[in-house]
Amino acid sequence: MAQEISFPRQFSRTQRFSLGAPRSFAVSPDGRRVAFLRSRGGTERANLLFVLDLSNEAAPFERVAADPVALLGGGEEHLSAEERARRERAREGSAGVVGYATDAALTMAVFSLSGRLFTAPLTGGDGSQAGQVAELPVQGTVLDPRPAPDGRHIAYATTDGALRVIAADGSGDRLLAHEGDDPEVTWGQAEFVAQEEMDRSRGFWWSPQGDRLLAARVDNRPVQRWWIADPANPDHEPVQVAYPRAGTPNAEVSLAVVDLDGRRVDVGWDRAAYPYLARVHWSAGGPPLLLVQSRDQRRQVVLTVDPDSGETVPLLEESDPDWLELCSGVPVWTPGGRLVRVADDRAADARVLVVGDRVVTDGSLHVRQVLDVTDEDVLFTASAGEGATDPEIGEVHVYRVDTRVGAGTVHRISDAPGYHSAVRGGPVTVLSSAALDRPGALVRVLRTGADTGPDSGNGDGSAVRGGATRGGGSAEVARVASRAETPGLTARPALTLAGERRIPAAVLLPTGYDRERDGLLPVLMAPYGGPHGQQVVAAQNIFLSAQWFADQGFAVVVADGRGTPGRSPSWEKAIMRDMAAVTLDDQVEALRALAADFPLDLGRVGIRGWSYGGYLAALAVLRRPDVFHAAVAGAPVTDMELYDTHYAERYLGHPAEEPQVYAAHSLLADAPKLRRPLQIIHGLADDNVVVAHSLRLSAALLAAGRPHEVLPLAGVTHMTPQEEVAENLLLLQVEFLRRALPQA
Repeated sequence: MAQEISFPRQFSRTQRFSLGAPRSFAVSPDGRRVAFLRSRGGTERANLLFVLDLSNEAAPFERVAADPVALLGGGEEHLSAEERARRERAREGSAGVVGYATDAALTMAVFSLSGRLFTAPLTGGDGSQAGQVAELPVQGTVLDPRPAPDGRHIAYATTDGALRVIAADGSGDRLLAHEGDDPEVTWGQAEFVAQEEMDRSRGFWWSPQGDRLLAARVDNRPVQRWWIADPANPDHEPVQVAYPRAGTPNAEVSLAVVDLDGRRVDVGWDRAAYPYLARVHWSAGGPPLLLVQSRDQRRQVVLTVDPDSGETVPLLEESDPDWLELCSGVPVWTPGGRLVRVADDRAADARVLVVGDRVVTDGSLHVRQVLDVTDEDVLFTASAGEGATDPEIGEVHVYRVDTRVGAGTVHRISDAPGYHSAVRGGPVTVLSSAALDRPGALVRVLRTGADTGPDSGNGDGSAVRGGATRGGGSAEVARVASRAETPGLTARPALTLAGERRIPAAVLLPTGYDRERDGLLPVLMAPYGGPHGQQVVAAQNIFLSAQWFADQGFAVVVADGRGTPGRSPSWEKAIMRDMAAVTLDDQVEALRALAADFPLDLGRVGIRGWSYGGYLAALAVLRRPDVFHAAVAGAPVTDMELYDTHYAERYLGHPAEEPQVYAAHSLLADAPKLRRPLQIIHGLADDNVVVAHSLRLSAALLAAGRPHEVLPLAGVTHMTPQEEVAENLLLLQVEFLRRALPQA
């Protein structure tokens, strides 16, 4: 990186140093191939599809399976409005092959480019892709193509709401389901709240035999309509979106079993009582599984489906006085037919893994995600639970638990401190490991086998909390290189637990700071601070922008108070009906506790954040001006009634039933209280936290005669992916904070 390139420019140009990093791994069941995505370099947005060939472990090699630039003839991508919306929901800022799906044996991959359907073989090859990738002749603009497990057919959704299927050789394209000319009803696509809040982006699922599908039908007609305008271009028509704000109707979601000849059997369950379709699983281990939730998310049922009749049978019913948290990767069957799920044990205050009728983890671990399931074990990620005797701040590790009868020993696969994730296929695990002492992530390919020794390449086999052991008999056979740029600075966060509540926190001081010379520093709190937004993690990249702010002369504090994930059910659910007070109180407690050990000038405290962090920043100067002296609120949710049903109602209840709760969380009535500098930033094209949030707050502040700043970002969504915008936003925030905070 040339010296004249500033960190803000590098940070924005590299999309926070994510470009060029390998991602989206898939492993063949025989462990001979690993597919993944990676762009050519740290400033290149277009991902290529690669295959790492492990057939000769003495000389593993990578080859390009699909190059989007070549496939598009060097031309630009043309994305449909539907595809842009899918990418916004997934926070996807890259280009090229942004996602792919494979058959069960990982012999082929399918993906879409500019709404066109391509297939790429993943076996063989000598490094040349000429003649390998095929474009199939399809009807309509393609969304989310997925091959059958046997690879003979490919199903895909289209932008006009249809679900279609085509043979892998390009023949026999035919319609499976469609509502004719009604654009408000779609087949094979996930609705807004499923994508945005439930972590369900799919709308159809193949049977294990590849002879039929479970397909979601989404009727958006009940959903209210909003319009996202482009004021900078008044000749452009506003974009109409179906947005289910709190208290209003959701899309009506149903399921059907669809044969390849188009015959359809509707799936029945009590959709009035359980309108949310949260999870679908169909494998050879048992009949299809559905996880459906009540609108208030306090009740859920795991159902089995008879694919011949469409009838469902309750397998498991669960309830919680607050809400039931959705966990990725479950519920699923083991190949032998045992149900795998994750549950909250309220008595032990633990999130545990359950296989069949056995709880196989204890309170020392807080289970985060299930990665892979066999009849012998389950691979999962977890952080330290409340029962951990020596919590590792910000760390997430990969574990496997032996689930055979009489077993139950938990092994930790990730041996080094850090934030880890994994993908497994047969004997091969791809382990991605981020750490505080280096940027990016190290990606290792590990093979499990009898000849590797009990702990080869994976720690010392010593006991870990809860009886878990490190290791598990894996040896490194390859690494997947990253082509991401090296940041122009090094983040040096000090991780600690603050206050009586032991709030996870990170403190970053200016590079080269000397207390005797530099004295106390103005403080910049930089939280997200809300649900599903852990920021204090043992990984360097997440703190790079915080370190840059620190190097501008601030002590930056990041605190994960109650409501943030990764600790315990009670920690996450402490915000029920009281998000504002609880999350703000924990920021104050962390700040004051940290001042005892770090050079924090409590007379000069600013706060900045985006999304929920933006809400928290505005909340801080409105309700605690005695603590916070300036705020930068980016895309803040100022009125929870303007946010979506699944999120707002989970924490605050239904607005018609809990109007006082929503009133207590709105910032608009607090506008007359503002007596600290406030900068509000919002993208005008944001369809998640719409700009009405910021405009209504600004109007209320103006009506109260309270000065403030507003930065409207033309054409910018919730992600702010534009290079110049992202760079200048950092610079403008620093300039505002320097003006706003009193001088020492």
